[in-house]
Amino acid sequence: MAKLTTLRPKVQMLAPRLGRLPADETARHRERDETQDWRRWYKTSRWQKLRWSVLVRDTFTCGMCGKIESDTSKLVADHRTPHRGSEPLFWDAGNLWCVCKGCHDSAKQRMERRGHA
Repeated sequence: MAKLTTLRPKVQMLAPRLGRLPADETARHRERDETQDWRRWYKTSRWQKLRWSVLVRDTFTCGMCGKIESDTSKLVADHRTPHRGSEPLFWDAGNLWCVCKGCHDSAKQRMERRGHA
């Protein structure tokens, strides 16, 4: 009778292709905060004042879809031209506009990925 031998596995673990799980969003933000110094600018009172002045200037109206939003947590003071860590561009109020969260997280992100910032 022949002996059975074990075979070495031929399949290796594949790298994840989908990125992070949605529940892992907090970890992603924490990692970005640790690796990109400019991310801390968003946590300053200077940014909060600048954000508020942009929302008021634009009368709480999305610059992309025209929606008027009374809930300011659903509005973003967005950089028209991505600052990519440039401090003067980050703080330039003329480079900011009011965008609703829906437009910012979909249409605006697609435009930036295509290079049409």
